[in-house]
Amino acid sequence: MNRRVVITGYGVISPIGETEDEILRHLTQGISGVKKLEDDGFLSEVIRSGVFGRIDYPKTYPFERNHRKTMGPVAFVACESARRAIEQSGLDKAFLTSGQVGVAFGSIHGSPFIQRQIMRAYIQGGKDGDPGINAADFLKSMAHTTAVNITKMFGISGRVISPCTACTTSSQSIGFGYEAIRFGMQEAMVCGGADEYDTSTVAVFDNLRACSTRFNDTPHLTPRPFDSRRDGLVVGEGAGALVLESLEHAKDRGATILGEVVGFASNNNGGDMILPNLAGITQTLTLALADAQIAARDVDFISAHATATRQGDTIEAMAIHNVYGDKTRVTALKSYMGHTIAACGAIETIITLMMMKHGFIPPTLNLDTVDESCAMINHTRQVLDEKINTASVQNFAFGGVNTALILKKYN
Repeated sequence: MNRRVVITGYGVISPIGETEDEILRHLTQGISGVKKLEDDGFLSEVIRSGVFGRIDYPKTYPFERNHRKTMGPVAFVACESARRAIEQSGLDKAFLTSGQVGVAFGSIHGSPFIQRQIMRAYIQGGKDGDPGINAADFLKSMAHTTAVNITKMFGISGRVISPCTACTTSSQSIGFGYEAIRFGMQEAMVCGGADEYDTSTVAVFDNLRACSTRFNDTPHLTPRPFDSRRDGLVVGEGAGALVLESLEHAKDRGATILGEVVGFASNNNGGDMILPNLAGITQTLTLALADAQIAARDVDFISAHATATRQGDTIEAMAIHNVYGDKTRVTALKSYMGHTIAACGAIETIITLMMMKHGFIPPTLNLDTVDESCAMINHTRQVLDEKINTASVQNFAFGGVNTALILKKYN
């Protein structure tokens, strides 16, 4: 079995908005969603980096209490993005609960906010004898909290896949969902990823000297993917969800088709846990094209992972040149919102679908002077009125995990 897999719904909550109009406004007007790091009374005072891709609009979603009680902040935004994707897709309750629908969704470590609450309660409990911890706290903080809270809210009873592979979490979720449908294991999948506001994640990257620190007083000027003045990544928060289903099922029910997933690859560098690997990334990009059965020249646009680290951007640019040469348009969408970690693959896929729909390519923000080590590819420097028929969404993670998705406009 080798079925075609289409996208019929998506929902996004990001530092540059949660509606299509707002996201498009940021992209076409060059507006950053990066803000100053908020003081959380925990780590923010000792972190060198003072910037974050922050959601600064209210997140007040009307969930019933029996659903809300097992959600930490990360599951809260995950479930809302899934709700929007399912609503747009038009899938009904009978089908969602039939066992023909599964969930592939993840985060990097559940809810760190809840984990810190548990630790504080436990320490306090040691003093007064009441730890103040209940079973719901674990359900909020476990690594697969996003996936299972989505199944609970919508009664989804198919397979559950919950990748926890840092920056490739949601691109793997989409890829694994695509494969589950393509090879007949499920008729539809709700796929994506989410991460919440968390200074401990910033602290980890900051300790590795991977975070941006030069622009703490001008947060809108960072990150700077591929730019000669780039000084590291900016951690962000957000959620993205997509409904994937077989083309046959989508056509039978008269669904609006937003795009098609035609290729996916995920492999590992098999070596260093942190440093990017040119051979590994090049192989992933090549495998994705082979899976899609298309040539590199057929790809109109590349959504680069491009976190604005010195080595990461250079190695990715070299890999893109190895596979695509210097003709395919390249944009680093993280330049607008920072690195939303587990959510980035899903959010960048959704934004790419919006670009396909509206026929434009936004520039990489803050790309004032292309670094010589990254100059061999076709950087987008201004808003272009260009149609995208086929696109590649690339993501790479600590641990040497690489992914590439190939998307097509549905005709």
